[in-house]
Amino acid sequence: MCGRFALSAMASEIAEEFNVNGEPNRTLPVDWNIKPTQDIYIIKTQDRNLDVVSWGLIAPWSKDGEAALRSQSQAINARSETVFEKPTFRNAFHHKRCLIPASGYYEWATELGALKSKQPVYISRKDSHLLAFAGIFDTWRSPEGVERKSAAIMTCDAVGKLAKVHNRMPVFLPKELWDSWLNPDLSETKALMEIVNSREDDSALQFWPVRPLVNSIKNNGAELIEPLEVGDPETLF
Repeated sequence: MCGRFALSAMASEIAEEFNVNGEPNRTLPVDWNIKPTQDIYIIKTQDRNLDVVSWGLIAPWSKDGEAALRSQSQAINARSETVFEKPTFRNAFHHKRCLIPASGYYEWATELGALKSKQPVYISRKDSHLLAFAGIFDTWRSPEGVERKSAAIMTCDAVGKLAKVHNRMPVFLPKELWDSWLNPDLSETKALMEIVNSREDDSALQFWPVRPLVNSIKNNGAELIEPLEVGDPETLF
């Protein structure tokens, strides 16, 4: 799963890397500890614009703001194996897909040899480019008529060395699949799952243990991703 991530790029940098068509209606600050229900950037299916939504997909049937917030906290991730059939996610999967940019994300490891259980680990690209999570989004309207946009990160079984960190990981999409994923005319389950199953593996990624600062949402800053000095990282995995 993915429960915290970081985005150190500004809106203009994201727009350039993802070749988006327009700026968001508001900008977000750099954040090294993004948590569920917080505002995040997405690149949307329909217009390839950079937009701001909250993290965690609001269930379409939520009756009020309290129920909407509660449903969000339970839907920050959507399992790729079942996303096309789950009531909360299936319409968004078929019609409202997005890319979610990230500098990196955090996972809490369970099998890192000499390190203690639940050791936080930071994962990013080796080439310093942004990660592109496959995502889905939707718009919920409150009884008062207020619209709230929200999104979820798609996840899959972890592969390679990442499987030693956690048994799940986000679905990373390579650049050559971005246009297909964002194609608003594509809605057939089989074709969409072919894109998901063509995702990137762990070969482009790097990761290292970090201090437990990320465990508190009060902490924020580049120091959260500084490597924890525990010896040769290669011996940990």
